[in-house]
Amino acid sequence: MLDKKINILGAGLCGSLLSIMMAKQRYSVTVREKRSDPRKNHGSAGRSINLAMSAKGINALKHAGIFEQIEPLLMPMKGRMLHFQDGREELQPYGQYDHEFIYSVSRLRLNHLLIDAAEEIGVEIKFQHTIESFDKEKNVNFKSNEGGYKLTAKNLLVTDGAGSMMRRSFNGSSPILPQEDILPHSYKELTIPADDNGSFKLTEKALHVWPRGQFMLIALPNPDGDFTLTLFMPTKGENSFDRLKNNHQIQKFFEKYFSDILILIPNLIEQFQENPTGILGTVKCKHWHLNDHFLLIGDAAHAMVPFHAQGMNSAFDDCVVLDSIVKKYDTWGEIFKEFEIKQKKNANAIQAMALDNYIEMRDGVLDPKFALKKELSFRLEKDFPTYFIPRYSMVMFHNEIPYSVSYQRGEIQKNILNELTINADNIDSIDYRSAEKVIKQELTPL
Repeated sequence: MLDKKINILGAGLCGSLLSIMMAKQRYSVTVREKRSDPRKNHGSAGRSINLAMSAKGINALKHAGIFEQIEPLLMPMKGRMLHFQDGREELQPYGQYDHEFIYSVSRLRLNHLLIDAAEEIGVEIKFQHTIESFDKEKNVNFKSNEGGYKLTAKNLLVTDGAGSMMRRSFNGSSPILPQEDILPHSYKELTIPADDNGSFKLTEKALHVWPRGQFMLIALPNPDGDFTLTLFMPTKGENSFDRLKNNHQIQKFFEKYFSDILILIPNLIEQFQENPTGILGTVKCKHWHLNDHFLLIGDAAHAMVPFHAQGMNSAFDDCVVLDSIVKKYDTWGEIFKEFEIKQKKNANAIQAMALDNYIEMRDGVLDPKFALKKELSFRLEKDFPTYFIPRYSMVMFHNEIPYSVSYQRGEIQKNILNELTINADNIDSIDYRSAEKVIKQELTPL
C-alpha cells in the first residue's frame, strides 16, 4: 500500500503541475520551493526564455483538468517567419493542416496559474525552503525562515530544475552519475515593446527567426503586444558574446546583422548591457532514482537546450506518465523504476533532436534545398499519411507518438528526403514512384 503523503521539491512548472495531478489522486502533497512566492515577487527580467507549448504540453494540462484556466495565456503561432540579412522575409508553416500550430506562453504567468490551481486543490506550498545538502542517511537538509530542518527522503519527487541540488549531490556517485554538457553557446533575452497604441510591431501569428549561420535571434509574441526576443550565439570567438562588451561593439553588431531590430527596440543597448547572459546545456544521468527514496523528473533529470521548444512539454509529459504509473503499483520503488524505463529513451531522443534543431534554425534554413525538402515532406505526408509524418510534426503535433519513435523515424526520413532531392531543383522533378517504393521499404505504418 502506497504512503498517501508526497513531498515534491520545486514549485516551478513541472513541480506545480505534478502536485495538481497527485492531489487529484487524493495524495496529501507538500511542495518546497527555494524561491519566494513568484506571484508576489516577479523576479528579474531577462532570466527566462519564453516558452512554446505543443501537443504534449496541452495534453498534460487537459489530463490535469486545468487547460481551460491556462488557455487564455496561449498565443498561437502558425509558423516560422524567417528574416534574412538582405531584408527578405519568408513564412514557413510548421505544419500543413489547420490544427497544426504551437503556442507562445509566458513562463511567469503560467507558473502563477499552476501554483494557484495547486493551492486551490489543497496542495501546501512552502516558499523559501532551500536544499542545502542530501546526506548519507538519506536526509534532505533544508534552511528556511524558520530555521534548518531535515526531511527523510521517501517517495520524494524531485522537480528542482536544471540546477537540481539533489542531482548534483550525486556528482561522480552512483546510481545517478549525472553529467552536465554545457554548449559553447549562450543566450541573452531582450524585449521588443508594443507600439504606442499597444499593438504588435511584428506579426503575432508566427515565431520570428533571424538566422545568421553560427548565431540567430528568435522572437515569440506575448499577449500584451510585446515580443520576447532571444539572441543565441557562441560564448567566445569572432561573433560572440565575448566580443560584445561596450556600447559601440553592440551597436555595430546589430547594425551589421540585425539592422531591422534597432528600430524595434529603442533601448536595445541598455537592455543588452543590463540583462544577464545565460548558459545552455544538456543534463543526462545514468539513473533517475535512488531505490524508493527519490525520483528526478523534468529538467532535474534531463534538461535540454531550448531549440525544439520541448523542455516544458517533455517535463509535462513526465507528469502524465508518472501519474499513470502511480495507479499501477504498490511500492514507490516499482513506480520509480518503471518511470525511468519508460521515459529515459524518450528524454535521450528529444535532447538529441533539440541540438539538431539549433543547427537547422540558425544555419539549415539557409540551405537552398531546405525549402524543397520541407515542401516534399508535406507532399509525402499527404500521399502516405500512415507512413510519413515530418519529424517536426511528430514531435509538436502528435502527442501519441513518443519522442523516441519520432527520432528513429526522423533519421530514416531525413535520408529519404536527401535521396529524393539530390538531383531535384523543384517539387515537380521528384520521382514519386521511387518515393513510394523507398518509403514503404524503409518505414512501417504508424
